[in-house]
Amino acid sequence: MTQKKNLIEKFLRWYKKFQVSKTPQMNLVWGFFLYTLIGFGLLSLPIFHKTSVGVLDNLFISTSAISTTGLVTVSVYDSYNFFGQCIVMILFQIGGIGYMTLTTYYLLFTTRKITHWHNKIIGAAFTLPKTIKIKDFIKSVVVFTIIMETLGAICFFIAFKQSGMESLKAVWFSVFHSVSAFCTAGFGLFNDSFEGYSDNTFINAIISVLAISGSLGFIVITDLWYRITRKSKSISFTTKIVTYGFVLLLFLGTALVYLTEPSVQNSEAKLTESFFQAMTAMTTVGFNTISTGGLSLPILLFVTFLMYIGASPSGTAGGMKITTLTAMISVLKSRLFGQKRISFLNRTIPFERLYVATSTFILYTSIIFVFTFLLTFSEQFQFQQILFEVASALGTVGLSTGITGDLTDIGKFLFILLMFIGRVGVLTFGFALLERTSKANEEIVEDDLAV
Repeated sequence: MTQKKNLIEKFLRWYKKFQVSKTPQMNLVWGFFLYTLIGFGLLSLPIFHKTSVGVLDNLFISTSAISTTGLVTVSVYDSYNFFGQCIVMILFQIGGIGYMTLTTYYLLFTTRKITHWHNKIIGAAFTLPKTIKIKDFIKSVVVFTIIMETLGAICFFIAFKQSGMESLKAVWFSVFHSVSAFCTAGFGLFNDSFEGYSDNTFINAIISVLAISGSLGFIVITDLWYRITRKSKSISFTTKIVTYGFVLLLFLGTALVYLTEPSVQNSEAKLTESFFQAMTAMTTVGFNTISTGGLSLPILLFVTFLMYIGASPSGTAGGMKITTLTAMISVLKSRLFGQKRISFLNRTIPFERLYVATSTFILYTSIIFVFTFLLTFSEQFQFQQILFEVASALGTVGLSTGITGDLTDIGKFLFILLMFIGRVGVLTFGFALLERTSKANEEIVEDDLAV
């Protein structure tokens, strides 16, 4: 017993040294990778299965859960028993608010201070404006998550009971879907997502409120809390951009689906279905009330665009982020008008943020192109289906045209990699792989480049 204890202590000391020796970005990658492996190991145990599940499918589900994507190659409800479903829920809960958030909150709760190492990791995991303190941010993340998921579960229970579901089943379905909706995980226990509730306004509203609350980001929530408690006299520029951009894109998406999508034209819940389709893509929650595979080509491409953009940084949503799109528009606008400073809404954007946004835009778009290109070799589906699925996986959305379950083993592996990159962030993943200490004697020569 003593020998085993010494081995554990030795391993923990080694792992702590290993963590400190790595960059914050590498720590995030290793952390999510470790949780993915733990989830994969647990889901591979037959005691958590209803039916036999393949090794690659277990890894796919684990990665999809920790990345809060929601793409599945097998039915979660039909393949895993109650305890297996619990494991899936715990994984997307950890993935939704970030494993470092939970660790840091525990430190704050027990010691009331954050170590310098945790500060660096949180700084890498969340892009925060200078007006928000990390301590306040972490507290708001955990408290707001608990409040919203609890309220969501209560509302879901009422809605499911009204629809005729038995009490015990309603309790579990309510908790599972509340956590999934707030974390924008897209995991459901219904095999047709929420298509059976397309005309249920109450359930549509619950999912929408939870998904929008999570995807708008904890920056917005913390910022609003500062304003309410009078710690700040104004709303930050980041919150304004996220809110304006989200409302504008959500309105455009709803209007386009409502006016042009054939599959909703004869529906009695036409407006509700149109709003939900735009909302689920923007928030990357991944639930659907109409068949995604049945969407017309123009709407399928526009939904792909919405998934590509995503919502807010430092929230539960994926995608490239509204702030990145805003920065790119600002660069274009300033260049076209011949302005020396790059600004938006009469506010100058720091070059440091512009560099990050430009890098994110280039890398994110490149990954979509490369993986779509690779999948056209291994899969026999239509191009728009592959593009849609790739955007859904990298954006951690979970919407599918119905091809995920029919992927080849190579296709499944590529999607596992895509979902993982989408969760840790394209820049974080890039830093972790390529970042190195620059040589002090490396000579940098200034030169010109015609563009």
